[in-house]
Amino acid sequence: MSASELRKKYLDFFRERGHAIIPSASLIPEHDPTVLFTTAGMHPLVPYLLGEKHPAGRRIVDVQKCIRTGDIEDVGNSWHLTFFEMLGNWSLGDYWKKEAIEWSFEFLTGKNYLGIVSEKLSVTVFKGDQDASRDEESAKVWQSLGIPQEKIFYLPKEDNWWGPAGQTGPCGPCSEMFYDTGEEKCGSDCKPGCKCGKYAEIWNDVFMEYNKTAEGKYEQLKQKNVDTGMGVERTIAVLSGFDNVYETELFTPIIKKIEEISGKKYEEENIKEFRIIADHLKAATFILAEGIEPSNVERGYVLRRLIRRAVRYGKQMGINEIFAFKVANVVIDMYWDVYPELRQSHNFIEEQLVREEEKFGRTLEKGMKQFENQKSKIKNQNDNSRVKIIDGNTVFDLYQTYGFPIELTEELAKEEGFVVDKEGFNEALKKHQELSRAGAEQKFAGGLADHSEQVVKYHTAAHMMLAALRQILGNHVIQRGSNITAERLRFDFSHSEKMTPEQIKQVEDLVKEWIMADLPVEMSEASLDEARDQGAMGVFESKYGEKVKVYTIAESGKIFSKEICGGPHAEKTGVLGHFKIIKEESVSAGTRRIKAVLE
Repeated sequence: MSASELRKKYLDFFRERGHAIIPSASLIPEHDPTVLFTTAGMHPLVPYLLGEKHPAGRRIVDVQKCIRTGDIEDVGNSWHLTFFEMLGNWSLGDYWKKEAIEWSFEFLTGKNYLGIVSEKLSVTVFKGDQDASRDEESAKVWQSLGIPQEKIFYLPKEDNWWGPAGQTGPCGPCSEMFYDTGEEKCGSDCKPGCKCGKYAEIWNDVFMEYNKTAEGKYEQLKQKNVDTGMGVERTIAVLSGFDNVYETELFTPIIKKIEEISGKKYEEENIKEFRIIADHLKAATFILAEGIEPSNVERGYVLRRLIRRAVRYGKQMGINEIFAFKVANVVIDMYWDVYPELRQSHNFIEEQLVREEEKFGRTLEKGMKQFENQKSKIKNQNDNSRVKIIDGNTVFDLYQTYGFPIELTEELAKEEGFVVDKEGFNEALKKHQELSRAGAEQKFAGGLADHSEQVVKYHTAAHMMLAALRQILGNHVIQRGSNITAERLRFDFSHSEKMTPEQIKQVEDLVKEWIMADLPVEMSEASLDEARDQGAMGVFESKYGEKVKVYTIAESGKIFSKEICGGPHAEKTGVLGHFKIIKEESVSAGTRRIKAVLE
C-alpha cells in the first residue's frame, strides 16, 4: 500500500463514521507555549480539547505533519524519525473508549482496510498509579474483539500515558497497538515497549480526560476526548514487510539521490549515515517551508543543527560538493501534492540550504582542526583521571567561532570517549548574553502561554497591533509568529526596514485609540473561501478546515481587524488596559519583532 493510498483509506474510513476531514496544521504551534514545533496532532487542537467548540464539529480526522527532536540521537535505527506524518481521528467530548478501540481494530484488521492478521497484534493499556486508575475498561474492549489476555500488557505512565505535549495541558492514559515483526531480537521475554525492534508501534488511542496544571496536578477535563494516532511511515513499513522505515517509498528516492551524490551504496556501507542525512534533510526541508531560517536561537537553532549534522555525515562519506539542496528537491517532488507549501517555498528552501551549507563548510575544516588540537592536548595530559573532559570555553569557542552546535561537539567527543563540560559552556554562553539551546525543544517562539485572562487580552492586542502595522507600514505586513505570556506580547512580522520612532508611535497610538473606543470583538463562522472573500487574514492558511472562526473588530461599519483564528479573545477591547511598545528589532532578513506590554 502506498502512502497516498493509506492516507485516503484512513480519511475515508473515519469520514464514513461521521468525522469531518481537516487539513494539516502548520509545524509552528499556535497555541502551545512550551515546544518549538508541532510534535503531535493534538497541538493545533488544544483549545478544543479544553472545551472550545470546533468549527468542524465534535468528530474530526486529519493527517498532521510533525517534528520531534527529543530523540534525535536515535535517528538512524529502524523506526525513529525527526519529521513524520500522523494520521489522527478525534472525539471532542463525543465517543469514548469502546468506539475508538473498535474502530482502530477494524481499520487495522479489516480486509477492506489494512488487513493485518490479528494474531500479529499485541496491545498495551495503562497500569494505573496515584494520578489515574488501572485501565480495565480498555482491556475488556480488547478481549471482546478477540485479543487474548496474554497479549494485553499493562504498562506504567512512562509507556502508556500521552501528554501534555508541552509542560501543561490535556493528557491521559493510552492504549497502544504493536505489530510483531516476528524477529527474535533480544530474547523470549521481549514485549511491547522494548526498544529492540521486534515490536513496532503502529497505533495509539489516547483517552484525554485530564489537564496537567503548572503545579503538576492532574485535574479532570470538562469533557472526555479521544486522540488517536497512526504513523504513516511505520504503518507503510509494516504493511510492506520491512523491519525499518527507510526501505519504504517515503525514503527510497531520497536514499537513491544520496547514493548518486556520494557514489556509495546504501546496502553496502554507511547505512547509519545514509539514514541520518535522509531524515535530517527531509525535516529541514519541511521546517524551511514554514519560513524559518537557520540561526542560533530556538527553531532556527534546531534547523541549523539538523542541516549541519547532515552535512557533517555527508563529509564523512566523502561528499565534498554542496548537496543538501539536491536532496531537498527530491523531498519537494515527493510531497508537494500533499503539502503545496513545499512547492511554493521551493526557491527559499534551496537558497537557505545552499547558504547554510556554504557557511558551515567555510568553518568546518578550521573547527575540526581546533577540535583535533584540543583532543591531542587532552590525550597528552599526564593525569590518571579516567574521564577526559573538553572544557566549556573550548566548546563555546567551537560554537561561537566555528558554528558547531554543542550537540555536534558532544558527538565528536563521544566518538573519542571524551565528555563535554556543559556547565562551563553554559557559563561562557551567558557571558555573551546568549541562551543555551541544548534543550531547544523546551523553548518556544510562538503561541499562547495559557488561556488565562491576561493572556487572552494579549492575544486580542496582537490582532489589533497587526492591523495597526498594516495601516501604518503597508499591506505587505503579515504575521510571522508570536509568543504571548501573561507578562508581555512578542510579535514577528514581515518588514524589511527598521521602524522609525514616528512609525512606532503611530502604531502604538492606533492600538490605544481602538482600546479607548471599547470596541466589541465579534466572532462568526464561515467557510474558508467566504472568510477570504470578506477580507479576513489567516496566519497559517493551510491548517484551516471547511469551517473557520473569524474575529472582527469594527466601529460604525469600519473594520479595523478581521482575522481567521482559533481564539480565545476578549469580548471588548476596553478591558485590555494601557498598550505600550517597549522594543522593535530585527529577527532575520525581512522579519522584524515587536515586544509590547499591557499596563
